Amino acid sequence: MNKEKIRNITKKEYHLPYSERIMRVINAFSITEKVIFFFFVVVFVVSGITLLWQVNKSFLVEVPDYGGTLTEGIVGSPRFINPILSVSDIDRDLTNLIYSGLLRARPDGSLILDLAESYTISNDSLTYTFVLKNDIYFHDGAKVTVDDILFTIERAQDSGLKSPRKTNWEGVKSEKIDERTISFTLRQPYSPFIQNATLGILPKHIWNKTSIEEFPWSQFNIKPIGTGPYKIDNIIYTGSGLPSEYRLVANNKYTLGKPYITNLIIKAYQNEKDLVEGYKKGDIESLHSIETKQLPALRVKQEELILAPLPRVFGVFFNQNVAPIFVNKEVRLALDIAVDKQAIVDTVLEGYGQVIDSPLPPAIIRSENTNSVSENRLEKAKTLLIKAGWKQNQSGIFEKNTSVAKGAKKSPVTLSFSISTGNAPELKATAYLLQKEWQDMGADVEVKIFEIGDLNQNIIRPRKYDALLFGEIVGRDLDLYPFWHSSQRVDPGLNIALYTNIKANKLLENIRKETDETLQKKYFDAFKKEIKNDVPAVFTYSPYFIYLIPKKIHNVTLGTLTTPSERFSNIFEWYIETNHVWKIFIK
Repeated sequence: MNKEKIRNITKKEYHLPYSERIMRVINAFSITEKVIFFFFVVVFVVSGITLLWQVNKSFLVEVPDYGGTLTEGIVGSPRFINPILSVSDIDRDLTNLIYSGLLRARPDGSLILDLAESYTISNDSLTYTFVLKNDIYFHDGAKVTVDDILFTIERAQDSGLKSPRKTNWEGVKSEKIDERTISFTLRQPYSPFIQNATLGILPKHIWNKTSIEEFPWSQFNIKPIGTGPYKIDNIIYTGSGLPSEYRLVANNKYTLGKPYITNLIIKAYQNEKDLVEGYKKGDIESLHSIETKQLPALRVKQEELILAPLPRVFGVFFNQNVAPIFVNKEVRLALDIAVDKQAIVDTVLEGYGQVIDSPLPPAIIRSENTNSVSENRLEKAKTLLIKAGWKQNQSGIFEKNTSVAKGAKKSPVTLSFSISTGNAPELKATAYLLQKEWQDMGADVEVKIFEIGDLNQNIIRPRKYDALLFGEIVGRDLDLYPFWHSSQRVDPGLNIALYTNIKANKLLENIRKETDETLQKKYFDAFKKEIKNDVPAVFTYSPYFIYLIPKKIHNVTLGTLTTPSERFSNIFEWYIETNHVWKIFIK
């Protein structure tokens, strides 16, 4: 088309059909008729636009969009941001954000593929074979290979490194099948093993020149490079050279998709008091695991408070070896009956917890609460003791005449013992509540408070306690073997009740081997019955995980947490910004 034709088209006048006739009619209207006419024209136009807007709106849906920043505060100082060395909460939090494994745990406890494209389990449940995805990269751009997986497992297994993950991989044989395939072979079936595949993977090209002796001191424990949903953008240090703030950015190449929240800032605080002050000042937007008594002062809105059950079992574990008084089953049962467990939850935890009656946390396997909170529970406990031959002395303490050998002179045994526990606010408050209730029942009870380090080293490890008020963390794998199998009664075993029951041993062994969930549940139910019958401990409560997070953050799903760091399980799905698009464009 030449310039002349374009000029003619632009100069040409265009008219609507019958426009002149319509204008003549309108001009013939009176003023009143014109006002009415134009009123209805305006109504028609506005109605048409509104109708079109509503039709368009019906086809639009709100979807997550990229952008936004979340600033969270955590107590502690980062030291080992490393999947095979991390122990503290802040180390595990950053490790969970920066690293990823073959599999990733979902908030509901299920496992999804992360670095792995697929995996299979052999018929004998001994060999687990994983195939890596094709294009997976570390934050520095290096491609992830099977060699990185092998290297990470070998370091976790190295006794010289003393990794907390060593026991998870002990006796496991790792083998490279090809450039994308790796297999793990176990000595015997162990159903919880699959959970170990969530271990974060280290980049071999960075760590392979670091000796075992140098490993804990490497700068990459502070400046880590992984494959997780977030990578380090900047680190801010204190005047003494300690990391005080980690600024993370979304990893565009994360295998499960680029996280919606673009920036994540983690601020480190030395103690809970400073953390709470930081929240009050607005320096941070979210925090977790603070004492429940702090919540009222923070004036947190209900929509900004998220609770999640923790698989932690708190109770009083009896040591019959040190305190023979607990050999008497009626004593153990009476002590259990006398405790108002709901009062502990309401008073000590401010309601942020659940009453429990078994070694299984209700967060994982729902158990019926059989604890009686009736007014006559103390009388029921006393009646039980009296029927077993116990009598209250002038001080109100129960006594019972016993003899060591047949024909020997009987001597009175007093219902007297001590409770040992740690110097933590909730533990101390619980211990003193238990002391009062058991004293009201007719027992002479002393409370002994120890610093946590002293308690672990000098009281728990050598088993030097009458009764121990303590908590057990039951992992997502539900492996109760370390806590209740008779082989674990001596340190480093975790059987702090020194429990011995042949039938229970067999059930625990079966639970470890069985992969069928129906059969597993059957074994768990049978084990719970054995524990209920033997009363080796008084189970009290399972606390909630308390998470304060601004309402601008959407799609936060906590589920059941084993550790606080697991709150980030689906962080790549959290979002702040939103957009509106037509439904047909949503995948």
